[in-house]
Parts: sequence; structure tokens; C-alpha cells
Amino acid sequence: MPGGAGQGRQGNCGDLAIGAGIILLSLVLAWQASVVPGSASYAQVGADVFPWIVAAMLFVLGIFLTLAALRGGWSHEIEDAPEGTDWQSLGWVALGLLINVAAIEYIGFILASTTMFALIARGFGSSRPVRDAAIGFALAFVSYVGFDRVLGYKIGSGLIESLI
Repeated sequence: MPGGAGQGRQGNCGDLAIGAGIILLSLVLAWQASVVPGSASYAQVGADVFPWIVAAMLFVLGIFLTLAALRGGWSHEIEDAPEGTDWQSLGWVALGLLINVAAIEYIGFILASTTMFALIARGFGSSRPVRDAAIGFALAFVSYVGFDRVLGYKIGSGLIESLI
């Protein structure tokens, strides 16, 4: 184990704290979800459903992280990250987010999200922008159809959205 025995034991305490913190976060979220009015519609799904799903998933994640910590932890398995900040990657991610926020009103949800996806993929090291844009377009298209056509929730309308 890298870092010696003392560091491994300290890492387990940190891993245990993270697992317990996630469980605590899930309980706070469940508490807050319990006060959301459940204005169920014809489908019996209200505004309280999504917070309950997230709370349950966080609780399960917290249990798994806590169990992993009790079995020896996971942080010792993570390789040491390089020192310093990769400003170029951070710049690509920030550019993707900024363009999305600035352009969604003008070019619509699908194109703005496609651009954001491709730029963020570049920030994470991808060197295949056409593939990334195609994946981003497919995800944005499905998301748009899901929100706009299925749920009736209007999100950024633009050129492509007007063709659908």
C-alpha cells in the first residue's frame, strides 16, 4: 500500500467520513423531499418524485461507500494526480459552459448543448470533435424531445427545434 501504514489508516477514516456524509446528505434530502407538495397529475407523478429518487440513490451510494471504507477504503487505490491545474482543459470546459449559457436563447437548446458537449469532451482530452458533436447532438435531441414533447416543459427553442 502506498504511503505506509499510518497514511492508510488515516485514509480509511476519510473514506468512512465521505460515506457517512453521503448518507447524511441523503437523509437531509429525504427530509426536504417530504415537505415538497406532491401535486400529482394524471400520471400520479408530482414534483416530489425526483427528490425522493435522488435521496434513495444517494443513500445506497453512501451505504456502498461506507462498506468499502470498512473493508479497507478506496482512496489508496486512486493514483496520485499530477500537481497543478490543467488550465487548458479547464478553459475548454468553461468555454463550453459559457457558450451554452450565452447561445441557448439564440440558437436553441439542441445546438447550444451539442456545442457544450463537444467543448467539454475536448476539455476531458477527446481529440474527435465530429464524434463528440454527434453524441452531443443525439443526447440533446433526446433530452429536448423528452422535456418539450413528453413533459410539455419548454426549453430553448431554435432552428432545429422549430423543425421538429
